[in-house]
Amino acid sequence: MGRGVLLTSNLPQLQNLIKRDPPAYKEEFLQQWNHYNSIRQIFQINPDENAQHFRELVSFIAQVSQCYPKETTDFPSHISTLLLESYGTLSPDTRKSLVQNLVMLRNKEVITSITLLQTLFPLLPRTTSSSLRAFIRKTILSDIRTANLRTKNHKLNRAVQAMLFGMVERGMDAEVVGDKGKLRAAAGSSGNGEEALWAVVLTKELWRKNIWNDAKTVSIIALGCFHPVTKVQSASLHFFLGSDEEKEDSDDEDEDLPNVKSLQHRREINKKTRSGDKKIQKQVRSIKAKQRKKAEASNPNFPAIQLLNDPQTFGEKLYDVLNKYDKRFSLDHKILIMQLLSRVMGGHQLCVLGFYTYIMKYLTYHQLRIPAILVALAQSVHEYTPPDAITPVIRKIAHEFVHPGVGSEVIAAGINSIREVCRRQPWAMEEDLLGDLIEYRKSRDKAVTAAARGLLQLFREVNPSMLKRRERGKDASMGIAKGSQPLPFGHSAEAAVDIEGLVLLEDHLKKLREEDGIASGDEEDDEAAWEGWDVETDSSDESSDGWVDVDSDGEEDLEISDSEDEDDKKSKKKRKGKGKANEEEEGAQGEKEETTEEEVKRISTLATTKILTPADFALLNDLRIKAANDAVERGGGSAAKRKLATLESQKKSLLTSSDGNLADTFISENDILGPRKKAKADYAERIASIEKGREGREKYGSLKGKRNKAAPSSSTNREKARNKPLMMIIASGAVRGKKKASLREKQQKLRAHIERSKKSYH
Repeated sequence: MGRGVLLTSNLPQLQNLIKRDPPAYKEEFLQQWNHYNSIRQIFQINPDENAQHFRELVSFIAQVSQCYPKETTDFPSHISTLLLESYGTLSPDTRKSLVQNLVMLRNKEVITSITLLQTLFPLLPRTTSSSLRAFIRKTILSDIRTANLRTKNHKLNRAVQAMLFGMVERGMDAEVVGDKGKLRAAAGSSGNGEEALWAVVLTKELWRKNIWNDAKTVSIIALGCFHPVTKVQSASLHFFLGSDEEKEDSDDEDEDLPNVKSLQHRREINKKTRSGDKKIQKQVRSIKAKQRKKAEASNPNFPAIQLLNDPQTFGEKLYDVLNKYDKRFSLDHKILIMQLLSRVMGGHQLCVLGFYTYIMKYLTYHQLRIPAILVALAQSVHEYTPPDAITPVIRKIAHEFVHPGVGSEVIAAGINSIREVCRRQPWAMEEDLLGDLIEYRKSRDKAVTAAARGLLQLFREVNPSMLKRRERGKDASMGIAKGSQPLPFGHSAEAAVDIEGLVLLEDHLKKLREEDGIASGDEEDDEAAWEGWDVETDSSDESSDGWVDVDSDGEEDLEISDSEDEDDKKSKKKRKGKGKANEEEEGAQGEKEETTEEEVKRISTLATTKILTPADFALLNDLRIKAANDAVERGGGSAAKRKLATLESQKKSLLTSSDGNLADTFISENDILGPRKKAKADYAERIASIEKGREGREKYGSLKGKRNKAAPSSSTNREKARNKPLMMIIASGAVRGKKKASLREKQQKLRAHIERSKKSYH
């Protein structure tokens, strides 16, 4: 058999030989290439003919295409065209083979990521195979992640984000269907939003894995909030609310790390060898490295709601969708929109006044999911919300929830919701209504009492003048006597001249410089402080020609601000000389009090000599907490304790929102419902409790007739009838019926008995 005949019939062998020596087998490859072109033309006309041979040829050329780049220039475009134009007519095996070969060309760097993704994105909504869909999804995510592994690939990111924008925008002109009643089936059967849904799902996955964390990513999902298909809307809303349930279904590459203790325990049981010790140590090092890498990857980034572009327009559009299609959306979907709108309004301090008019029709105690609606109402209020818009809402809540005709849980929920609204805007409360609500602190129910006391304590702090004199408390009464009054709505305190607590950071940095001998403006330290905190820029090629480097050799300025204190201390020490010990202590205390007062009054110049990084702000927060803790330990009183609690809660909220999840930074339904009694168990819980109590004991009932039988069972009804007392039988329904039977009934029974007896003999 000749060499050519052998090689043309054995493609794997020819593939192996070509990879070893491409120039020597170029003629054989060109022969197969021409054969592939002819088979491809036939395959386009009739895809079922020679499908297996065509798949083999495509796999062969994909394997050796990097050896002959000039000859196979059009090969990737052939596969892409087949997949995009003839996808519906191809068999499942052919589709999978073509997609796998296209991915192989990307792995061999024959084609770029953009070319691959331009082919794979349109296939996601069209494919019906779950395995192929999962493969395409995993390929897209891994390819984008690999491209952004070391540095952000802005060119690829812009191209992919443009494709995703196009996928979402293509269905925006359709009519909103909704998901209420019969519309739900129509919305589920229509496939208009499949493309947009996949765009939103992929964007959410890239955000969750911290591959994309910029404002453009948020803009894609923000556009999905206004898509006419309800599924796309719901997926986008869940992203901003942080209540995604797709995390379990996602193809996460991070496998569960093995337990270090289990590895060490296994090592103690198994045979001890040096190689085994080395393997255990290597595994432990790799586990710790992965954990360290995972911790570094979870650096705080900006929450998605904070990265919204033009949040006022976004909030107004959300309200328009909610108001216009109120009859088409189900209650659950409307509550999702309410929650997102309220968080955007509260986070960005927006005013969408029509929202309060809209939500009033749902403020009844028998409304389904009313706690979630009250939470949305409370979260939408902030200090810049006009009190005139909220006063009718508070009055409606008080009339619907707080009266003797409803249960104690309803009253507690109403007072708690009013308290949360007034915490954000106290001027919305009316004085007469406040007095009536506070009277509920004398209730016998614990939840109602706690809610009323919370409202009373709130107004003791924010506006005690609205309370009666006997209800104000000691501190509030003393404050009113001194003439301190809260600022009316629209009035602000003194103009901000400094960042609160910046003096502490300035002194801390100065102390570190004096200890380490480092110059004040170290650019390397600033660059290190920005690592992991900065949001990606639009282009890595951008130059900073417009920026002027600020010389931070401002130690002289910093020393000038403290020099007076130091001169005063030195002069006082010289003047004192050798005094008594108690005089020295008193002088030291006086100096300390003077310095603390001066520190409070002193304005820091650090913000004018240095660009503060997010790491500096994190350090500033820690220093403020430490200073507040010291003030509490020195006996600063309730004001110092409240300040410490506020700072700690702010730090906790920042930590909880570091992964973009804002669910913990806002109030929950438990804050509205308050402390409750143990809820009554439903039927399933009662049955489960009964079954649990029956474990490990014999069943109730008589054992008569069960022990002495081969198959234990109870006695029959005939056996029981033999032993029945006569008086019971006489009084039974059967005997009474025979006595009262008519002649006709007796004849019928006799004939039936005769018929049965005749049949029994045959």
